[in-house]
Amino acid sequence: MKTSSKNQYAYANNILITLVSAVFGYNLYQAIVHPEKSSITLALMLVILTSVMVRKYGHQPTNEKKGI
Repeated sequence: MKTSSKNQYAYANNILITLVSAVFGYNLYQAIVHPEKSSITLALMLVILTSVMVRKYGHQPTNEKKGI
């Protein structure tokens, strides 16, 4: 069975990036408007984790490229 996407993690990465962007944007807003309520450190850690996961799983070759 062939998948329609060459990268099996592409859809999950797009969802993860969208979710992290929304959380980071909200926390950045909170840091600017209400500094006492902000958790910008947690949002930055989430952004870094997402970046690592996308780099790790986002560029794996498919079976066709491996020659299998």
